Amino acid sequence: MTSTIDTLLSHRSIRRFSTQSISSDDLNTILQCGRAASSSSFIQCVSVIRITCSEKRATLAHLAGDQPYVATCAEFLVFCADFHRHDQIVDDAQLGFAEQTLIGAVDTALVAQNCLVAAESMGLGGVYIGGLRNNPQPVSDLLALPQHVLPLFGLCLGYPAQSPEVKPRLPLSLMVHTDSYQPLDRAVLADYDQQVSAYYAQRTKGKMSATWSAQIKEKLTKESRPFMQDFLNKKGFSQR
Repeated sequence: MTSTIDTLLSHRSIRRFSTQSISSDDLNTILQCGRAASSSSFIQCVSVIRITCSEKRATLAHLAGDQPYVATCAEFLVFCADFHRHDQIVDDAQLGFAEQTLIGAVDTALVAQNCLVAAESMGLGGVYIGGLRNNPQPVSDLLALPQHVLPLFGLCLGYPAQSPEVKPRLPLSLMVHTDSYQPLDRAVLADYDQQVSAYYAQRTKGKMSATWSAQIKEKLTKESRPFMQDFLNKKGFSQR
């Protein structure tokens, strides 16, 4: 085992932070690690908005579903897929393709994950805030995001004031397929559901004991953020 592997395997989402700030040198190192992430065809279509204004932080916390740690964490970063930079460089840039949306989402996630792993290796913790997509237009307006810049998610960073258990992930046997896609092993799934249920029961002192399958059913039997397609098109993404 290496320290990098230890950091990756001990990942937990942190939602309670101390009041200790992150030094400018440490934040710069975190962002440098993000910048070093792989980029599809070296397009580098990612921008990061660092939010230092307390009023904007409070507004974003509300827009993300009233998640208070957005306002109180040491640093809050908004990760965006950005083709506006390219539009300024290339006068006849052909934008709006679905493939570009995929590239933007993949590259942005890679940058953000590098940032979080770097932060965790330094003793910091964090949590991603996908709730920004609950209100993508107000978020875009608040941050003055131009056309072809898509706010995908935020990242809270700070020194942890909690130490939650590592949440059990899907077994590799359900994730990793050899040579071709394999049928779902329901016995393995049932065992995993029991692990997740036990995890929540312990974490919430018996107030919650949902299985993973039950959570997925709740998520996937209704439409989530039905306005997103229109917003993507409006911002110049996935138009063709």
